Parts: sequence; C-alpha cells; structure tokens
Amino acid sequence: MKLLKQTLLIFLIAILMMSFSQCASKPKLEKGAPLELGNVYFSEWVAGARYGGSGINLFIPMQSSLNNIQLDTVYFRGKQAKLERINDTLCVGRFETDKNKPLDIIMSNEPYGEYGNNAPKIPEKIPFELKEDECAVSYKNGSKTKFFKITNIVKKQDEETLFPASKPQ
Repeated sequence: MKLLKQTLLIFLIAILMMSFSQCASKPKLEKGAPLELGNVYFSEWVAGARYGGSGINLFIPMQSSLNNIQLDTVYFRGKQAKLERINDTLCVGRFETDKNKPLDIIMSNEPYGEYGNNAPKIPEKIPFELKEDECAVSYKNGSKTKFFKITNIVKKQDEETLFPASKPQ
C-alpha cells in the first residue's frame, strides 16, 4: 500500500511539472519567409495637430503571390499590430506611439479629485526577443499559425513611404 501511494504521488508530481513546463514555451520562428519579400522598411509619423497622435508604419512589400498564406500580425519594437493588406504586393502594420499624446492626469489633494484618472497602460509583452531592426510576422497556412522573422529593416522618411504607388517612373 505504501509503495502504491509513493508511485501515485510521483506520477502526480510528474504530470504537474509537465503541465507547467508548457506554459512558458515561446512560439517557434520558421527559418525563412514562406514567400519572397522585398526590402521591408518603416516610417515614423507625428500628427500636425498638438496631441494628435504619433506612430510607426511598417511596410512589407511582397514579390511573390500569397497562395494559401494569410499574413496576420506583425511584432516590432515591443509592440504588435494586425497587418493590413493595401494591395497584392504590399502589407502595412500600424503601431501607435506615445510621442504626441496628452497627459490626462488630474493631481489633487482632495480625496475624490483624482477620480476620473485612467489607470496606466501596462506595456504589451510580445513572445519574441527582437532587435531594433527586426520584426516577426505571424501567418496562417491552412489552419496552422506559424511565425517568421524579418531582419535588416530600414527607416525611410520620404514621399515614397507616404505614397508608394505614386512614385514617378
């Protein structure tokens, strides 16, 4: 009976340890992109009006067709954004930044004077460790979600990033 209890206890501890080990697993990045990409670049923008907002647009030009692949989310500089398909050859991820946002905090010595303040935003945690010039893209191939990494992303800040289709030939 004592042997049975010890065996059962060891078995339960092993199952518990295996269940916790699965919680910390990070998504696996594929070795290469599932389609041929052009030079990926980003541009930063700030609204012309005070407190109008700011952000980063990440452009992913595609040189081959998507076939059964559906690009979904991009992870860049500690943030994530849904990818928006502009046309057959370009996807854009739009990230908000805090450069041109108002501080809407009321400081008061009255007990209920600070009632309307919003709680601070907790930064998002992305499942990848990326450098400043890298991003990860999630895509669906059939029903499976997979990830790949893009490196050497450059910053562009000219008319080409604002209107990529209208560049004179």
